[in-house]
Amino acid sequence: MIIDQIPFKPDEKALFSELHIRENSLSARQVAAMLGQAQTIARPKAIYHLALVEPIGNDEVLLDGVKFKSRIMRVNLENIHRVFAYVASCGREIYEWALSFDDPLERFWADAIMVAALGNAADALYAHLRERYQPGAMSAMNPGSLPDWPMTAQIPLFGLLGNVSEAIGVTLTDSLLMVPTKSVSGVYFPTESGYANCQLCPREKCPNRRAVYDPDLFAEKYK
Repeated sequence: MIIDQIPFKPDEKALFSELHIRENSLSARQVAAMLGQAQTIARPKAIYHLALVEPIGNDEVLLDGVKFKSRIMRVNLENIHRVFAYVASCGREIYEWALSFDDPLERFWADAIMVAALGNAADALYAHLRERYQPGAMSAMNPGSLPDWPMTAQIPLFGLLGNVSEAIGVTLTDSLLMVPTKSVSGVYFPTESGYANCQLCPREKCPNRRAVYDPDLFAEKYK
């Protein structure tokens, strides 16, 4: 299913804070002007597919007949019957707008604005799934976030979703990165354990960390 009627409503003050820009400064006025442009252009989008889960081994799962290899996914989806495969994106429109800037600082600001548009898309998707399907608390796994589920998982994931490029304008490069770059893919699944990829990732000083690394978790739960 496609979700493409997502309004872009950036939080200007939060963006200024993230960019370390003082309100009423020249930079703030420039970023505000860029935000105004972006709001007329941006069309955040998402696509998802409700898939039935079938475990087929110690480290493999079928989602609507499409095979995914991951020990962590296999354990996380134990006794779970349905999941939501998805891609959410800032949208091709704002991505192409961001590419139009030549000045490095403006490109940096445009990048942050694209992140805000992606946030709107991801929030709208999550809210839609909660309202329509009432799955309870959900967590997500994302291709490339852990060695156990590498970027190559993008191929079956996009295959499960269908023509993602035609639906929401997101394509895969030869290295399996997504374009627009401010896009996220993965599988949402219901859980009460509060799973987060970050719990299994030892990378230090990660700006996107959402949970504390637990060095014992893999051996305790997934080995």
